[in-house]
Amino acid sequence: MTDMKNLNVNELDQVVGGTENVVNNPHKGYDYVNCRKEPDLNSEVFFTIPNGTEVFPTGRVVINNGFDWYEINLAGAYTTGWVAGHLIGK
Repeated sequence: MTDMKNLNVNELDQVVGGTENVVNNPHKGYDYVNCRKEPDLNSEVFFTIPNGTEVFPTGRVVINNGFDWYEINLAGAYTTGWVAGHLIGK
């Protein structure tokens, strides 16, 4: 697991789709995205996030299991979790 870098807001917007920071699982039958405790496919699922929910990336990005993982917050949530980057954005 490699912590890549902290991105500034403009760089992060480019990575995760600009103002379209919503989660979307394109896999048939999944209307949610898993938010994990750690940036790893084997990590415990902390909670699930319904498709279309806006998330707020913190700027922490890690590459693991062949995915870019983004640490995120939810509006009103006082905790963070990790979501695979391909599930965030347009």
